[in-house]
Amino acid sequence: MKPLIVLLAVLALAKPHPVLKPSISYTLRVDSTDLSGWEVEIRLRTVSDTFRLAMAAHPEYDDRYYRYVTGFTVEPKSAIVTKVDSTVWQVITPRGEVRVRYRIALPASPVGPRASWRPFLTPTGGLIGGPHAFMYLLGAEQMPATVTLELPESWRAASGLPSSFPRQPEGRWAQGAKIGTNGPFVRMFTAANAATLIDSPMLVGQLREWRFVEGGVPHRVVYWPLPDAAPFDTSAWVSGIQRLVHRAFALFGRAPYREYTFLFEDGAFSGGLEHRNSVTLGAQSTDLARDPHAFLQETAHEFVHTWNLMAIRPVEYRDVDYRTQPPVASLWFSEGLTMFYADLLLRRAGLPLTDSTRVAHLERLLSRYVANPAYERFSAESISRVAYNAEPGALGDYSAGTHLQGELLGAMLDLVIREASRGQRSIDDVMRLLFARADQKIDGLAIEQAVEAVCGCDVTGFFAAYVRAAGSLDYNRYLGLIGLRASTSWGPAVFNGEPERDLRIFGWESGDGGGTGGGVRLVVTSPASTWGRAGLHSRDRLVSMDGTPVTTWSDLRARLQRLRLGDTVRVQVQRSDGPFTATVVVTGFERPSVRIEGTLNALGQAWAGGR
Repeated sequence: MKPLIVLLAVLALAKPHPVLKPSISYTLRVDSTDLSGWEVEIRLRTVSDTFRLAMAAHPEYDDRYYRYVTGFTVEPKSAIVTKVDSTVWQVITPRGEVRVRYRIALPASPVGPRASWRPFLTPTGGLIGGPHAFMYLLGAEQMPATVTLELPESWRAASGLPSSFPRQPEGRWAQGAKIGTNGPFVRMFTAANAATLIDSPMLVGQLREWRFVEGGVPHRVVYWPLPDAAPFDTSAWVSGIQRLVHRAFALFGRAPYREYTFLFEDGAFSGGLEHRNSVTLGAQSTDLARDPHAFLQETAHEFVHTWNLMAIRPVEYRDVDYRTQPPVASLWFSEGLTMFYADLLLRRAGLPLTDSTRVAHLERLLSRYVANPAYERFSAESISRVAYNAEPGALGDYSAGTHLQGELLGAMLDLVIREASRGQRSIDDVMRLLFARADQKIDGLAIEQAVEAVCGCDVTGFFAAYVRAAGSLDYNRYLGLIGLRASTSWGPAVFNGEPERDLRIFGWESGDGGGTGGGVRLVVTSPASTWGRAGLHSRDRLVSMDGTPVTTWSDLRARLQRLRLGDTVRVQVQRSDGPFTATVVVTGFERPSVRIEGTLNALGQAWAGGR
């Protein structure tokens, strides 16, 4: 028998060597005796002798929590660990079972209400997980993972991640879940991939929970109260949220998720952060006690983002990445149209709003638009590109936002579509079309093409004039399509019946050094302000006011609030070309008021009725 044949025969009779199947699981531990942070353990089964772990960068709010990673260790201890980037750890060790451990040491808590998306721990609960906790395995982003939470005994956990304890058909939970007075306590979750894991924060602690179903899809409302939380009408609060969800389903037809979780926190300021099937929101109980609908506007905005940002996704968005998000040119649509529908869906739901009518709402938006010269100086795409991950002052001595500009552009496009289709279609149809095409990421051209597909009209000029180029929005041209016209009057700015001080300036704390040091940098929001006219510019480094050093934004804010009309203040700043001193006289300023009048035609009546 030939040697090759003998070898093949031996191999055929030999038992196959087990093939390593890669896997990853996480355990996050919170110790009630040490709430300065949490421990994370990652168990990996690797198929390579070298792997890399990274902390992801959030596309909007990159808090750079890699700075707070301490005690990074690997078992086996013979592993070679190298930090190859500020946010990437490389490990060399024989393939097989590996354990990685590290601690997240939380930064000092801010004074006053905190941002609802930032992690925290208290004796009664906190917010954990997401990009602030979990590293992901580079090259294995599509690998599913399990997450185990080891929490204080009295705590519960809520997240957009599915629980590893499945429900039984009759609605009870499988054996192994801890049952509390408010329902099951689940400590284990699964994530389909790294992007899902990173996009799913976890609210933990002594929680309250409510549930409802819309369109066959389960929804949970979870609330973490402060120990001294004020009582409020929870039925009215949850009912408002449910009515909002109902109107969103009516608009889009279906949900881009299988289950949704609202994560509300007492003690956090209003506003929040959207995720694919959950949202973190601040909702202080004292405000809810005064008005159970107090936070519906913010809730609506973040919830609509589930479709218009998380599903209808900008082309620049990546699923998960440790690198900073590149500039996003279409945020005027992602943010502005979300603002548009946050207002409109609440109107359709019959819920209370600040502006009693759609006309009054447009008057307020246009008044803000006219008051800010930045909107006619910078295109919607230019403002979008500096909305995320850009230092304040990116627009020079101007300040503008995608939310207002985009909402107005969306409102005008809605009128164009209604007129071109003789009232048969609206911007609603654009949103539904883009959602149907959600597998294709969007940019300005995709939005333009969707509008044209819906209205059967040419909007090239609109996008060229207002989206890609800078120019003053000819809103009367579009209001005229429904029988209305706006006029503007100017007068002294007044607050609570008193002349308002010109405080169109703010500061931010920079630690960059950059040749002129860190400290507080100024942002002048209008060159026509008393601060701009005195010669100050955005990104000047503030040294002192009237000879007293100013080193923090809170200090600057306090000093600004103490100023009175007629005061004179000497502001010393440092620039790359040397020091500069400005003498600023605090004055009042003019503010526009836009009034919309006319007789609504048939198109306008349908528009005004929210149809």
